[in-house]
Amino acid sequence: MAWSPALYLKFEDERTRPARDLLAQVPDLPDGVAFDLGCGPGNSTELIRDRFPEATLSGLDSDENMLVAAAKRLPGVTFEKADLANWVPPAGAALFYGNAVFQWLPNHLTIFERLMAALASGGTLAVQMPDNLGEPSHLLMEETARSPAFTDVFAGKTIRRNPMPSPATYVECLAPQAAGIEVWHTIYYHRLANAEAIVEWVKGTGLRPYLDAVPEDKRDAFVADYTDRIRAAYPAMSDGKVLLRFPRLFIVAVRA
Repeated sequence: MAWSPALYLKFEDERTRPARDLLAQVPDLPDGVAFDLGCGPGNSTELIRDRFPEATLSGLDSDENMLVAAAKRLPGVTFEKADLANWVPPAGAALFYGNAVFQWLPNHLTIFERLMAALASGGTLAVQMPDNLGEPSHLLMEETARSPAFTDVFAGKTIRRNPMPSPATYVECLAPQAAGIEVWHTIYYHRLANAEAIVEWVKGTGLRPYLDAVPEDKRDAFVADYTDRIRAAYPAMSDGKVLLRFPRLFIVAVRA
């Protein structure tokens, strides 16, 4: 299954808020290119363009559908296909900005060191990553996968992404090259229409690898099972809506 810009942007306001909160903590940039790493459909790239209109801007993503959507949204910006796991950043960059992408890369500490080394003095590495593996939304993906109806599909497979290191680990990784580092968590509470809306949200991100692993003729059953579990875990409030708790980790490091 390919990434779906339309599905991702179904909750554009909610998804863009942490991107905006991250960018608000980025200081003025030196001369150099500003890179949006894992730019997706361009919603975060647009924020960078508006904040730093004089900067040369480039967006990178590994998915063709996302790049097409981003180029349509921002026709004046350069977008390129790249795998961040082995992408070699050019020296002298002003900004490496990664919104909700590096949680997918188990070796991202090594990547962060590489990115810091490529920044110009005074340049910034700014990263936001979902830190929600302990939330019901994600625990129930794994619970559904391990249920009797799907044990044959997931036997011997590891779908769940790796837990992130501690904040101290990030600080120790970045400190040798940084003039300053800020690390913090923010917990967002998204008020969504119902349990089905939570499922639609995660279909665009965390649930996708599970659905990729399920044969097409079993996907509807998997989604239905997962939705039942979500409905029990996120009871409706008095107005019928549900509250999705969503912790995120933020890192802003300025190159010495």
